[in-house]
Amino acid sequence: MGQLNDLKVKIEEKIKADNLDAADIKGKLGLRSGKLFAFITPTTPDDPAAIAKLKEAAKEILHMSL
Repeated sequence: MGQLNDLKVKIEEKIKADNLDAADIKGKLGLRSGKLFAFITPTTPDDPAAIAKLKEAAKEILHMSL
């Protein structure tokens, strides 16, 4: 456990560093990845498919390679 939450933290850091609209970006990421940010916690089980989808969504939306 923890990889999914680590991705969430890195994405949130990017959103803050780039001064982006967090609600807008997180909403778009959730729609693309199928995983709502609000429900990702440190105890969220790591799901390889969810991790791959979130990475792909971050790449498409934030141009961020994870």
